[in-house]
Amino acid sequence: MKSLTFIILVAFSVLLVSCQKSSDWEELFNGKDLTGWTQLNGKAKYEVINGEIVGTTVANTPNSFLRTEKTYGDFIFEVELLVDNEMNSGIQFRSLSSEDFQNGRVHGYQCEVDPSERAWSGGIYDEARRGWLYPLEQNPEGRKAFKRGEWNHYRIEAIGNSLRTWVNGVPCADLIDDMTAEGFIALQVHGIGDSSEAGSQIKWRNIRIKTENLEQSSWTDIPVVNLIPNYLSPQEKAQGWTMLFDGKTTEGWRGVGKEEFPSKGWKVSDGELIVEPADGAESGNGGDIVTMDEYSTFELKLDFKITDGANSGIKYYITEKYGSDMSAIGLEYQILDDELHPDAKMGTAGNRTVASLYDLIPAHKNKIVNKPGRWNQARLIVEGTRHEEWLRGNNIESNDFVGAHVEHWLNNRKVLEYERGTQAFYALVARSKYAVWEDFGSWQSGHILLQDHGNEVHFRSIKIRKLD
Repeated sequence: MKSLTFIILVAFSVLLVSCQKSSDWEELFNGKDLTGWTQLNGKAKYEVINGEIVGTTVANTPNSFLRTEKTYGDFIFEVELLVDNEMNSGIQFRSLSSEDFQNGRVHGYQCEVDPSERAWSGGIYDEARRGWLYPLEQNPEGRKAFKRGEWNHYRIEAIGNSLRTWVNGVPCADLIDDMTAEGFIALQVHGIGDSSEAGSQIKWRNIRIKTENLEQSSWTDIPVVNLIPNYLSPQEKAQGWTMLFDGKTTEGWRGVGKEEFPSKGWKVSDGELIVEPADGAESGNGGDIVTMDEYSTFELKLDFKITDGANSGIKYYITEKYGSDMSAIGLEYQILDDELHPDAKMGTAGNRTVASLYDLIPAHKNKIVNKPGRWNQARLIVEGTRHEEWLRGNNIESNDFVGAHVEHWLNNRKVLEYERGTQAFYALVARSKYAVWEDFGSWQSGHILLQDHGNEVHFRSIKIRKLD
């Protein structure tokens, strides 16, 4: 009897906890009317039909937003939505509207609804402020999650500085940002430019939020976009990232060909590693700096900010075999003011512009570049080849050439990719300034280098993870 009583008590306790967790959810839509919601900005039509909120596009009106009257800080939000295939929409969260910002313009984080071929549904856009924060180009699996012409389930977790999204259970965005800690949630009907597009609809149902007893979902392996300087998030740590610059010291770096960090030409200030100006002379002040450690296959991220007309670069696979006692030769992710520095017009087909593989491969012409004085993010991926056919064609075993596949990214968009060790790669080297260096670009490991080209350039949030 005691055993039976114990089992009943345990079962009752489990049921009670389950009910409590279920009751943590608050329904934001009663299925009958728009109580608790207010429309802002545009004049799109919002109505309740068959227990669903239906938003309909209207010509000659800006973006429209149906916002919650309440604001929310930390929460987990879920909704189901069905959108016309030719329509764009989004879910605002931690968003704001005030008279002192563009006369009440809604602004803040938006979880994208994008049924177009671009397929960035679940990405995070900063409405009326910074633009795209987490485009889905870097998450190909996330791009497949949205189902055109069907109901889609969205989940948004906003807990502290961690902002994460899922579409139909697939992780889409992982953003670390602390610009806005609290705001309303809003359902967007995007403005239209052509009256023939009027009448397109999006429907929402099963809208709910949880603000208590929050538990973050397990960490995933999708890329993290971290906008907080010199900070590693828990998910980044779980993915193997480490900081190469702590924001305070030069630990982990030394001058090229030296055992110590340069005594002049570089400084640390306000969490930034800064190259001091020296009239544009290459290695004319402190010289280049390299990591203490060497890397074979890796992923590197860093923020850089240039001054007007500046030139610098991120070099990789540095051996210090070639070069001088202040500089070294290697593959280079170019950092440049394309508008003002003359090097942008030299080389071939723009292969000396920002984010290019210097003097070898130009970055995509449609790259997004923030002007001098604003931060840009560089991302380098160096991993095993993705093209087994060229390995076979060149009689190379897959484990004989590490780090063959290389990608350059700028501001979360891929701007070029290439394969080291191919005939095409060696042909590019042969017609470049690097032709005189034996085995250029073929080294299997090396240091990461930040270049002193005599111009003021700022670096921060330098982080790396090994991929081997």
